[in-house]
Amino acid sequence: MKLEVEQKFRIDDPAALRQRLSDCGVKFAAAVRQSDAYFNHPARDFARTDEALRIRSIGDENFVTYKGPKLDRTVKTRHELEQPIAPGRAAAEKFTELLVALGFRPSAVVDKSRSAALFKFGGVDFELAWDEVDGIGTFLEIELVVDAEARDTAKSRILALQQELGLTTVERRSYLEMVLEST
Repeated sequence: MKLEVEQKFRIDDPAALRQRLSDCGVKFAAAVRQSDAYFNHPARDFARTDEALRIRSIGDENFVTYKGPKLDRTVKTRHELEQPIAPGRAAAEKFTELLVALGFRPSAVVDKSRSAALFKFGGVDFELAWDEVDGIGTFLEIELVVDAEARDTAKSRILALQQELGLTTVERRSYLEMVLEST
């Protein structure tokens, strides 16, 4: 089983962190808009079970993603399943219709601009995501996707990179939780 091991940081001074990352050799790709439509399960409350189901649209591309409960209190670690679905806005709407017909309830939409980068640190390729989330703020995510048995090693590596970059404002809540709290 693959696990997503990540740490998210709220960024209070985006220009300073961007410069620090650039000085370290990080080159972010051009930003893309992402729209994540979240759904709640008909028989259990995902907010209570700490799960998530979403349809992510990036331009014409669409993906359905399930995220299991967090497995760690220090670094966010979850089982994640993601599957592409048909492209285009109409396909995302049809998939939404299917979920609603099955009893899933729309819960919120999270819109953001995301710039991605790969960054080698300590011999490991980290995925970085610079997110500007509408109505919420600016964040940096550090992520590794690993087999379950490598979970503790991934956690240690993320904490080491966090320290190296001087990142201190850890954000444990998901963007969905923050959007729901802001409404």
